[in-house]
Amino acid sequence: MTNPSFSSTPTDQYSRFLAACRREPVDAIPVWYMRQAGRYQPEYRKIREKYSLLEICRTPELCVQISQLPVTQLGVDAAILFSDIMVPLSAMGVELDIQENVGPLIAHPLRSDADVQTLHAFETVESLPYVLDSIRQLKHSLSVPLIGFAGGPYTLASYLIEGQASRSYLHTKQMMWNRPDLWQTLMDKLGAAISHFLRAQIQAGAAAVQIFDSWVGSLSPEDFQTYVLPTMKRVFHLLQDTGVPIIYFGVNTGDLLPAFAESGASVIGVDWRTPLQEARRRIGPNQAIQGNLDPAMLLAPWSVLSSRAEDIVTQGVQQPGFIFNLGHGVVHHHPPVSVDVLRRLTQHIHEYSHQCLVERGNLV
Repeated sequence: MTNPSFSSTPTDQYSRFLAACRREPVDAIPVWYMRQAGRYQPEYRKIREKYSLLEICRTPELCVQISQLPVTQLGVDAAILFSDIMVPLSAMGVELDIQENVGPLIAHPLRSDADVQTLHAFETVESLPYVLDSIRQLKHSLSVPLIGFAGGPYTLASYLIEGQASRSYLHTKQMMWNRPDLWQTLMDKLGAAISHFLRAQIQAGAAAVQIFDSWVGSLSPEDFQTYVLPTMKRVFHLLQDTGVPIIYFGVNTGDLLPAFAESGASVIGVDWRTPLQEARRRIGPNQAIQGNLDPAMLLAPWSVLSSRAEDIVTQGVQQPGFIFNLGHGVVHHHPPVSVDVLRRLTQHIHEYSHQCLVERGNLV
């Protein structure tokens, strides 16, 4: 299936990833993976023996090293900054910790007017210089585009209000429904912070950015439209002049995809629960889509994994603007996902999609 004239590594002057984000022709479907740097890698596990997650996030040399690993190991078409969505909240006066196998813990959850007022304005340059320093270094050392990112407003609010990860989001929804004025104050503060943070990342050298609103799928379409979408529209509008692709992603958001398409994002992330063809129908033709292999598939036999990946590519190439990714992050498992499996999958997607595009006559 390999074409002798096809190179799995694009030249510095051409980026499959950015072309696909802009719904332009590509020579192969670009590939990157959410959580593509992390605990499945022996090198990362060795670093974690010495440093906590937050210590790594605050040390540019370590961030750069970890962010670069998947590019050299896997042959992916984009790098993503190694950091955490909670990092900017510490710059807003939030006392937090991130614990192994637990996740973020907020020392003082925000549940009252006085609590929300303690969340102060976000100043990127003064508060998070290490994030921007990491991006500047990566811009000059990477051979592929760098993706910056931030957490989505609902997801950040859920951690701030619940105090930790939640299954039901009862405190969050209680504020949203019972105190829509207080909820909107929180959304305004988080929306402004996300906009400032992403703009600073873009100015430092990020070629694209992604907003991880991972838990927004806990909302009904009506509640998303009422309580979250207006903030998302403002965020995307404020970043529109940067000209960079902006990806919006959430888990279990199949029913929210039509509203996602209204947000102003240039790329919509799709999880594995919604087939790509159906996602295309719900999103429409004007945005690129990204996804959507079930992360658990990385533990399946190669015959099963490759077949499922080919099905996704076959659906994805039907229209311009497709980026192959997982439907969420690389899973943390014992034994861990194999680096060799991800490398083999990346190469297979490149080669199989190139052949599909040749057959369709849709090459660059």
